[in-house]
Amino acid sequence: MIKDPFARLGLDREVLTVSQLNGRARVLLEDVFTGIWVEGEISNLSRPASGHVYFTLKDSSAQVRCALFRQNAARVRQALKDGLQVKVRGKVSLYEGRGDYQLILDTVEPAGDGALRLAFEALKNKLDEEGLFSTDRKRALPQHPQRIGIITSPTGAVIRDIISVFRRRAPQVELILVPTAVQGREAIGQIVRALQLADRGGFDALILARGGGSLEDLWCFNEEPVARAIAACVTPIVSAVGHETDVSISDFVADVRAPTPSAAAELLAPDSSDLLRRVENLQRRLLSRMREKLMREQLKLDGLSRRLRHPGERLRQQAQRLDELDMRMRRAFEQHMHKQQLQVAHLQSRLAAQHPGRTLGFLRQRLDSLAVRLPRAIREQIKTRRLQLQSQVQTLQVVSPLATLGRGYSILLDERGQAIRKADQTHTGQRLTARLSEGELQVRVEDNHLTPVTLSLLD
Repeated sequence: MIKDPFARLGLDREVLTVSQLNGRARVLLEDVFTGIWVEGEISNLSRPASGHVYFTLKDSSAQVRCALFRQNAARVRQALKDGLQVKVRGKVSLYEGRGDYQLILDTVEPAGDGALRLAFEALKNKLDEEGLFSTDRKRALPQHPQRIGIITSPTGAVIRDIISVFRRRAPQVELILVPTAVQGREAIGQIVRALQLADRGGFDALILARGGGSLEDLWCFNEEPVARAIAACVTPIVSAVGHETDVSISDFVADVRAPTPSAAAELLAPDSSDLLRRVENLQRRLLSRMREKLMREQLKLDGLSRRLRHPGERLRQQAQRLDELDMRMRRAFEQHMHKQQLQVAHLQSRLAAQHPGRTLGFLRQRLDSLAVRLPRAIREQIKTRRLQLQSQVQTLQVVSPLATLGRGYSILLDERGQAIRKADQTHTGQRLTARLSEGELQVRVEDNHLTPVTLSLLD
């Protein structure tokens, strides 16, 4: 920690590092040059993503680096750009990393009359982007106002000029003065309050007026609070600030701009003599239109009178029309009934064709025919079957073993009823059944001649 940045270097030739040198120089500069104002021209302006602003402030023979950090840059109203003449306030410091001498700023303001012009353009652009100058929000002035509020200084010539115009052109209009200061810092709040009070006063229109002066004299009409108070008014406002060549922010926000206060009064003060002439002209035109209207209506009445007929004739026509409609209705009814009758007859014929009695009669006839044919068919079938049976019996008799048995043959059957066709199907002592043409015999096999007969050689 450096306790005394002004301490001289020791006689023993104290050696400092570069960081120590820059640190002592920074503390020295910041301690001596604090809160100083410097005027110059901006050049080499840069805005990195951090939000800080860096530029060089120069005059004809020198320059110095400046740093405006983000929190202070956000408070600067006007747009900074190269070539802009500004006044800056801050402290002198040193960027130790590079050893650069610089100003750390907390305020940036335009310099001279150009500052007011820049502030004027900045506020104008801001309000224009918000739509406060849009023609869509402008209100039309009343054609025949009865009460008008005048917001201006009660001591200036402006109020006298406005009253003079109304006395000459429209003395019937009621004028109400809403007093306010029109110059200086205190005028801003007074004008805002006067606008709010007048907007609640039930006036048909308001005049915001001030005489000519320098840009500084008229500056209260270029302040944002005044502009927003005008925009918030519901009552139509005519702005008449300064001479014809003077233009203020109030002129852009107001519904109508007048070049002078007297011109504003003429916009809202209808000329009485001109109104009288217009009334007389309208009266003549009205009488002429009424006569023309009466003439046209009379001609129309005459035409209608000629076209008007006695109600009896109209009734006879309606009675004839009624008879005609009655006959048409009767014919249509008869045609409809005839058509319906034809349709019913057609449906009845279709129904008769589909009646179940007819089908039953047809089926009964068919049944009787089948009942007659059935016995005949049965007899024919039986006869045919009998002939087939006789033929088959004859054939059976030809091949039947009974015929063979009738010729003296017999059939041997074993105990299971199987026919014996070979001798080797039997064995000695086996009992067999011999079926004859008539009856059966039980026999026993004595010898089937299959076993060789052995004879004793000694016998």
